[in-house]
Amino acid sequence: MKVIDAKFERSAAIRTGLRSGSYAAVSALSVGVVFVAWWLASRNGWVNPLFLPSPADVWSAFVSMAREGYKGTGLLAHIGASLQRIGIALALVFVTAVPLGILCGRIRLLRAIFDPFIEFYRPLPPLAYYSLLVLWFGIQDTSKIILLFLGGFAPMFIAAVYSARRIPVDRINGAKSLGAKKIKLYLFVIFPSCLPDLLTGLRTAVGVTYSTLVAAEMIAAVSGIGWMVLDASKYLRSDIIYAAIIIMGIIAILIDSAIRALIKRVSPWIEH
Repeated sequence: MKVIDAKFERSAAIRTGLRSGSYAAVSALSVGVVFVAWWLASRNGWVNPLFLPSPADVWSAFVSMAREGYKGTGLLAHIGASLQRIGIALALVFVTAVPLGILCGRIRLLRAIFDPFIEFYRPLPPLAYYSLLVLWFGIQDTSKIILLFLGGFAPMFIAAVYSARRIPVDRINGAKSLGAKKIKLYLFVIFPSCLPDLLTGLRTAVGVTYSTLVAAEMIAAVSGIGWMVLDASKYLRSDIIYAAIIIMGIIAILIDSAIRALIKRVSPWIEH
């Protein structure tokens, strides 16, 4: 028993040490190693520049886009167009998937009604049904936002169902005994209990939505960071492609960091 306790204490100390500062240093070191390897590969000609432009070329492309824009539109305008589409889609996801998922988690009949449809479309690639969305809603932003919405809806719905089902019965009964009924029970007991899992589901929904962005902007779009990647690929501008992908990654990290900070605030007892 003492051996087990000692091992647990050592593992806890390791986790604590990484969280206190070493974790960030290791992460920064790993990123630095990748950039050094990238620089060496481009400098020594190990990879064709068409496939792997040098860090200097990518930086030059970024500076050029920041100053002059891309295809007559400023870089911030492209980023703003993509973030607007994603923001609207995620807002719709949260206000629809969360209440529906919580209700399905608490009411078995509703779960039986909606679950087959969610499980049917959830594994489908977005491009498999994007042509139908274009046919139904046109080639403007509406079809793109709906595609992003569908991409993020399933993981958010599943997280809401799971979190609602795992609420302890004693907590529900205790709230009822204190007078909480119907809408108050959902607003002040069930929803707060689900919130940490919902925010974790939102992280997943953001990732899925972001990965769908290029598909959403590949048809009849003239703006957006995803469209920049596709347009640059037509002209073999790998420097612009790399720069745009890095921008997308940095934005995704910032969004995810904000959600993680919110999760930590509402559930500080959970290790992140």
